[in-house]
Amino acid sequence: MLLLRNITYSANGRKILEKINMRFKEGMSYSILGPNGAGKSTIAYILMGVIKPSEGRIFMGDKDITELNITERARLGISLLWQEPARYDGITVEEYLTLGGKLNVDKEELKEVLEIVGLPYELYHSRFVDKSLSGGERKRVELASILLLKPKYAILDEPDSGLDITVTELIDRILDYLKRIGTTIILITHHEDIAKKTEFSYFVCSGKIVRKGFSDEVVEYYKRACGKCPLLEVMRYGHQDGSSKGI
Repeated sequence: MLLLRNITYSANGRKILEKINMRFKEGMSYSILGPNGAGKSTIAYILMGVIKPSEGRIFMGDKDITELNITERARLGISLLWQEPARYDGITVEEYLTLGGKLNVDKEELKEVLEIVGLPYELYHSRFVDKSLSGGERKRVELASILLLKPKYAILDEPDSGLDITVTELIDRILDYLKRIGTTIILITHHEDIAKKTEFSYFVCSGKIVRKGFSDEVVEYYKRACGKCPLLEVMRYGHQDGSSKGI
């Protein structure tokens, strides 16, 4: 079990998260739902060790991992899909996905995961992971890398961002694969339809947990109670001055 206990995070004198308590049980699927700027990605970065909480502790089973860095957490089986995928000049898709051949993956498994993310093996395995790929294609490559790593915990930060209208079927295929291999899914999203694909949800707004429970119930609460909230509309679509300040 991955556990956040009383997590608070402040930056530049502003409190971004306050007393966040979450637990993620093995083999289940979770979503962290909320508008842009609610603190969702901050939770993802704290889980991965990108940033450390100002207060509170993080546990994986009985082990306190609060002070562990990204590499150490990755070795424990925690992986994060970034919102903005990286570019790597001079590295092919196949080299990137197999860690230059260090990851023990046969051709059929590589073909399977590329098909799952909508990138036919014959067309993409020798392509370079650079500016020749679109943002959506690079996002799909990143998703394939998560599948091949077979992590214990997969944190998917806005996995649908930058993708086209086929994203719903894509997310279904990815979640089905991760569930099949026993990965615990932690999906960060501001889309109700994406959150409903998981079993359990945490609704976060203004750095606090507003609601938690079965995903269908949390999504309905989110839509019913918060759909006309002026603060939610500002956070979802941008600030009143027209700017956007997502966390």
